Amino acid sequence: MKNMIKKGMALGLGLVVASKEQAEKMVDELVKKGELSREESKELVDQLVQKGNETQKELDQIVSKRIKELFGELNLASKDDIKRLEQRLDQLENRENKPD
Repeated sequence: MKNMIKKGMALGLGLVVASKEQAEKMVDELVKKGELSREESKELVDQLVQKGNETQKELDQIVSKRIKELFGELNLASKDDIKRLEQRLDQLENRENKPD
């Protein structure tokens, strides 16, 4: 039963747990119900926090990749594109403003 609880929480809560405090609160409830010991609770909190951090990093990468794809599909100028255009514009303005 404990293994099933741990696996379910690690899977479900690993995606949801945003902070150590939230994980501790949820695990404390299991300790109060007698479903986990204090020793097991600390280990589970650490696992949940680690899983949450890993999931957050993966989500950040997925979102970042998708945003880049969307900008590519929309043919929007990137910061680098705009910077190159500004530099080129400066060059042209300087050339035009030079006395002959």
